[in-house]
Amino acid sequence: MLCMTSTLPETAVPEVRAAVAQLPAYVAGRSAQTELTAALASNESHFTPLPSVVEAITAEAGRIHRYPSMGAVEAREAIAQHHGVNADEVAAGPGSSGVLQQIISAVCGHGDEVVFAWRSFEAYPILVAVAGAVSVRVPLLADEHHDLDAMAAAITDRTRLVILCSPNNPTGVSISGDALERFLQSVPPRVLVVLDEAYVEFQRGPGVDALDFYRRYPNLCILRTFSKAYGLAGLRVGYAIARPDIAEGLRRTAVPFGVNRMAQAAAVASLAAEEEIRERTDAVAAERTRVIEALRGYGWNVPGSQANFYWLRASDELREQLLAALGEADILARGYAVDGVRITLADAATNDRVLAVLADRGRFGLASGTAR
Repeated sequence: MLCMTSTLPETAVPEVRAAVAQLPAYVAGRSAQTELTAALASNESHFTPLPSVVEAITAEAGRIHRYPSMGAVEAREAIAQHHGVNADEVAAGPGSSGVLQQIISAVCGHGDEVVFAWRSFEAYPILVAVAGAVSVRVPLLADEHHDLDAMAAAITDRTRLVILCSPNNPTGVSISGDALERFLQSVPPRVLVVLDEAYVEFQRGPGVDALDFYRRYPNLCILRTFSKAYGLAGLRVGYAIARPDIAEGLRRTAVPFGVNRMAQAAAVASLAAEEEIRERTDAVAAERTRVIEALRGYGWNVPGSQANFYWLRASDELREQLLAALGEADILARGYAVDGVRITLADAATNDRVLAVLADRGRFGLASGTAR
């Protein structure tokens, strides 16, 4: 019997890649601990699931011993019909984050560059690093908008992907049609531009017709989710609309059976309940206007959010004061080191609880002037 002697030290153990060991952990918003806790840290819908969606989920529960459709075929067809595209232009995944990971895996190799605004969705640098690609973060403008000119200037020969978040998470502001037009005209056709519209259903102010841009710019990919306005955060289903060859690449990089049976059925049922979803997003938009106007009246500087949350730019000291004051009122919000605090909108009574905390700016040492 041949005996092979290992040249490795006896103390050697398996290790994760250095890039993985150095990854920042994704920090999820804290969940409610009691029925009295206002969970406003994760941008979840405060509405309970629609009855028609619950019915679809319940029907699928009796079939979970069978694998779901490998390519989420029925859901993709429903999404395609909803947007007026072909099913081969749609790729689905476990939330828009999962689909974005598929996108990065499909188009980026080791050392390739991904350009995105900062601060924006905190999963971006994590997903880029996992793929072995390089994040190129472009600071936001003073008004919290994407600096699209600087982002265009940041594109190099190594750039494979640009991510635009509109409405932007966590600042809530949207990219205008004119600004997007100028940007896309300046981007090399070889670079894929992902327009992350996770919160677009809440948009009521000036925005963009993403599908119109998609039809005119072959290198544009639209990214959306059912987690926010549709209230399916617990089921994890998102999708991308892209040219067939790109969409096929996303399906090839997907985890097999990554979108479960109930999520697929819920997505189809949600698209069929368009009128009810519109009523819910209208209610959120109305509360958003009321709350932001009240906060501005108190002296806070609040950007014109088009999402289901709003943003308070704050120093680290002010951020901790805000989170502590909200916490004392049993309200959970999301703080970001160096940058500020994001607060999710909910029903009027819950929003009033937040306003009661923020009404007295003096408690935060901000008796006069504009809060930043």
